[in-house]
Amino acid sequence: MIDRDKYLNQLIRSKNNGFPKVITGIRRCGKSYLLKEIYRNYLLSEGVNEDNIIIIELDEDKNSKYRDPLELGNFVRDLCSGKDMYYVFLDEIQMVYSIINPELTDGRHIIAGKEDDETITFVDVILGLSREKNIDLYVTGSNSKMLSTDIVTSFRDKATDIHLYPLSFEEFSKYKGIPAVEALYEFMQFGGMPLAVLKDDEDKQQYLKTLFETTYFRDIIERNHLKKSEALDELCNIISTATGELLNSEKISNTYKSVRHVKIGKDTVEKYIQYFKDAFIIQEARRYDLKGRKEIGALRKYYFCDTGLRNARLNFAFPDEGQMLENIVYNELIYNGYSVNVGVFDTIEKNREGKSVRKNNEVDFYAVKGLRAYYIQVTEDMSNAETRTREVRPYTMLNDQVQKVLVVNRPIKESRDEHGFTVIGIVDFLLTYIK
Repeated sequence: MIDRDKYLNQLIRSKNNGFPKVITGIRRCGKSYLLKEIYRNYLLSEGVNEDNIIIIELDEDKNSKYRDPLELGNFVRDLCSGKDMYYVFLDEIQMVYSIINPELTDGRHIIAGKEDDETITFVDVILGLSREKNIDLYVTGSNSKMLSTDIVTSFRDKATDIHLYPLSFEEFSKYKGIPAVEALYEFMQFGGMPLAVLKDDEDKQQYLKTLFETTYFRDIIERNHLKKSEALDELCNIISTATGELLNSEKISNTYKSVRHVKIGKDTVEKYIQYFKDAFIIQEARRYDLKGRKEIGALRKYYFCDTGLRNARLNFAFPDEGQMLENIVYNELIYNGYSVNVGVFDTIEKNREGKSVRKNNEVDFYAVKGLRAYYIQVTEDMSNAETRTREVRPYTMLNDQVQKVLVVNRPIKESRDEHGFTVIGIVDFLLTYIK
């Protein structure tokens, strides 16, 4: 069994809190497994009677009747009659369709159209069941309706959101049981999608490529009513190639035109990027002025939720190790609860002609968690004098008290350089430093 202790502990802390637990995340990241295996086993170990754990899988034909929201609500209440506490898992909740309020249709249950306002949806059922004093409710789903980042907005402040990511490096290396340095290379190549981790290398590649073709793109197309996927597909490839580069819609539009020789508007680019974000495939890091202390500009960096998915878009051909390392560091910071920006600041310097010019400087990440704040530079190697000078230069120009960290893709112990900056190997940084 792959341990997901972080999420198990979140479920334990939210147990019996009076709110439905809405478990979101990219498809195939292990939401159902977390509930039906890991959390269920925990409840049993705590003395909960097996009969008091109710699992309703709404994608099964035997449960098709309960895709009607009112039928589902009545069914669950009947199962949970009495004073005992029941733990109810509703899997594939998106299978529940919306109906027009039967009060307006002489009691008939009629599937609602987009134009209908007075409707009853799965959100109404979830909120209604969660108000029952002896029902502790847990909900997962796996298509566009439940993957969207706006799903929690539907519940406003009336639900506990537990968001799953693919396996973290700590979860991955613990499961693999091999030296962490060796595990890191595999993690960079194939990522931490749970089912991919269980396969051999050749099957990993095919599985990850198929996820995009038959699952993720299909969800995006269905959710957003797109007729064609060619532009979506190519834009995903462009973002994959440019992982960790500063981009905006105009730059991506121009790249698309040079690759496909077809024009695609900036507005369309922005919409498609939002589709990828809504499906939790990519996340963005915005620029943050380290001197002005504010977010600035339209340029963004985009990172995939999983490096294996990113590499699958490029057919695992000539992966850029620097890009993958940066992507992993970003993901692990987010996983560990940091807010993350790209750090930027301007300086006035003399050029070769002696004229004063404005120069833009960048720090890979500015990461903040509570009272902890770090500037982080990620590099493959610091042995080259030119590389070291380039990586250290922004730090020497920032006269503040924020801890400055150089993360190196080498198995080196944490140390301080001549400037007082922290130098640490990538494995120790991921497994201990940012915890």
